[in-house]
Amino acid sequence: MTTTAPDLADLSRRLQALTDRVELTQVCDRFVRHLDQDRHSDHWLDSVFVTDTHLTFPMGEFKGREGQVAFLETARKNFERTHHLSSNYDIRLDGDSARVTAHLMAVHLPRSAEPDSHFSIGGHYEAEAVRTADGWRLRTLAFDLVWNAGDPPAGGKV
Repeated sequence: MTTTAPDLADLSRRLQALTDRVELTQVCDRFVRHLDQDRHSDHWLDSVFVTDTHLTFPMGEFKGREGQVAFLETARKNFERTHHLSSNYDIRLDGDSARVTAHLMAVHLPRSAEPDSHFSIGGHYEAEAVRTADGWRLRTLAFDLVWNAGDPPAGGKV
């Protein structure tokens, strides 16, 4: 079997698409992993977001680097620990941009709560990602809350 130039070009495009999908999955996984493991630090933000990111959650909108830090501060203030799971990635590539839809579940252990108390959520998010010189990064992320259980943080904002 001989390989032609069009065959090689097609294989190259397919390999790039597979590579992009893996890298986009990795940036989404990095986001939820850092939320849990590195919640007291902001050092990881550049490995997940572009500087002018726009985050939308039920408790508010957060824009730019200051917004990213404010989002983390909200979690730090309300929760002692968190455990996030992200899955079922649907990735739609369009050159150097992409849309990612995924499911998200999280367990939050509130500060000053009973030892067995927790607040759990589930929903899905849609993110817009862009290819940067440092790899794929999230430009927007909008979380749609589908369900919650347990006691929400003080003030009742989810």
